[in-house]
Amino acid sequence: MSTGDGSATAGLPGDSAAAYCESLVREHDKDRYLATLFAPAEKRRHLYALYAFNYSVARTREVVSDPTIGEIRLQWWRDTLDGIWRGVTPEDPVAIELARAIEAGGLTRLGFMGLLEARTFDLYDDPMPSVDVLEGYLGETSSSLIQMASLILSPDRGALAANAAGHAGVAYGITGLLRALPLHRARGQCYVPVSLLARHGITAAHVLLGRNGEAIAVTLREMRLLARRHLMEARERGGALPEEVLPAFLPVSVCDLYLKRLERLGARAMKRVADVSQIRRQWRMLWYAMNGRF
Repeated sequence: MSTGDGSATAGLPGDSAAAYCESLVREHDKDRYLATLFAPAEKRRHLYALYAFNYSVARTREVVSDPTIGEIRLQWWRDTLDGIWRGVTPEDPVAIELARAIEAGGLTRLGFMGLLEARTFDLYDDPMPSVDVLEGYLGETSSSLIQMASLILSPDRGALAANAAGHAGVAYGITGLLRALPLHRARGQCYVPVSLLARHGITAAHVLLGRNGEAIAVTLREMRLLARRHLMEARERGGALPEEVLPAFLPVSVCDLYLKRLERLGARAMKRVADVSQIRRQWRMLWYAMNGRF
């Protein structure tokens, strides 16, 4: 029996598995779904598979009752990926499609294993220790995803996106973590680095309990500045990106919108998810896509 998110639909034929992945991304990862619409039609199926895999792994903490079960789910994906590289794929729609995406993009096992290892952190309540560790975590997850999507879009030239992908993924990841702060607090998690909190005389417990709001607001401002620095660096390094890989980066184009919303919320972002209307995000992606930027 599958322990992936596609267990209820195991055994689907190829076209149905592709439709399942597309539906999963459209419903649960809207920014990446919208960006994928700017990719060539023949590439979208593989991007949906990659993003469906990412969603299945990223939500592990939400669907398990304790870390041990989460470890089992992540191990299922390690075993599944090992099988894919041996030519054996389980009857799981996401795995079926992911195997095709791996072949299409010439993706390596190392990137997937690094992502799964990083996601182990999500299963526990340990706070993020430092900015360096946070950047490493996002490099293995968010940045790695952009790089793999770039290779799917252009197996020959996707590797040229590596430097820009590193910074873009960190910018997008920090922005996402700040937006999800209320959800993480409810689960007893703190992704705001302890070292950053300590500089303002507070701890992860202050964030989880919502105490010392002024110091928290200053710390969150530093997090937004960190995201903006990585975003600026990504855009500088992305000036010579191959045109074909732009859809992999387009989700990052909405970071400005989210960061402005977070800035307006200030410490209230502890309790309210910072959201931006879909139409504004769509127009932002369209403008950047038309101008060959992100």
